[in-house]
Amino acid sequence: MEVEDRAELCFPQFPNTSCMKPSPPWPQTVTIVFYSISPITVTLNLLIIISISHFRQLQTPTNILLLSLAVSDFLVGLVLMPVEVLSRTSCWFFGDFVCATYTLLCLIIPLASIGDIVLISVDRYVAICDPLHYTTKVTVRRVKFCVCLCWLCSVTYSLLFVKDLPTQTDKDKFCYGVCDVSSDLISLLFDLCVNFLVPVTVIIALYLRIFAVAVSQARAMRSHITAVTLQHSVTPKAKKSELKAARNLGVLVVVFLICVCPLYTVKWVHYNWIIVLINKFSYILYLSNSCLNPVIYAFLYPWFRKAVKLIVTLQILQPGSSETNML
Repeated sequence: MEVEDRAELCFPQFPNTSCMKPSPPWPQTVTIVFYSISPITVTLNLLIIISISHFRQLQTPTNILLLSLAVSDFLVGLVLMPVEVLSRTSCWFFGDFVCATYTLLCLIIPLASIGDIVLISVDRYVAICDPLHYTTKVTVRRVKFCVCLCWLCSVTYSLLFVKDLPTQTDKDKFCYGVCDVSSDLISLLFDLCVNFLVPVTVIIALYLRIFAVAVSQARAMRSHITAVTLQHSVTPKAKKSELKAARNLGVLVVVFLICVCPLYTVKWVHYNWIIVLINKFSYILYLSNSCLNPVIYAFLYPWFRKAVKLIVTLQILQPGSSETNML
């Protein structure tokens, strides 16, 4: 019996300090599917990064935000997805330093992603609610500064959140063989506010305002009042394109919220068998959003489909390809 117990330990030679081998929280087929999603996520987001970085016509303020989101999604597929499955299905043999680094990335990347979504919502808010000043308020330079500030804040906050990791001693660890960082209740509540409640509230508030303005603009555009027609004879097409952009990015935001909400809500709900089932797949759903974003672009953005065709056929290697008309 003792031999069998030791066989279930991560480090059988240290029975008093070793963790038990984790049992996979989901079926084997889910693990295989999740491993296959990782390279797909990396490939699709790499296509977005190359597209926006290479073609100058695509380097608009909105697309710069999409580029930043694609970078965070790329890192999710490259780092978080495979390591998450590995840590859930087997023992952790990579040591404390790698565990601390992985924990830090688990904080930085999602925080940067939700920061990008907030910036996208602000971008659409200005474009719809203050279209006359959009080009002067939202410039490529300002957007790049906001993106850099977003990533800097994400890194700073994450470093503060895990600042006690280097000072942890062996007494702070329950056992060896897992990568698990313990946090006190106050830190968890603060993280919930920073990573979920505040940004989600801002996103929903902005899009409710965008929706209200979009509805009023749509009614005005359908109106046959002569004064309105004369006054805005040049702008209906521009307004229509901005409304379409808001709709497309609204789909992106809604899908993001659907994927994020279960992860943060199940932690604070009274457990029953439904919550336990959802909790097992909530992090998978959250990480899978990084694969869904490029799929959304493929369906909603013709420029992305055209860019992928040029990249796959290696036409971007031709001289002057960066000046290709993509719109």
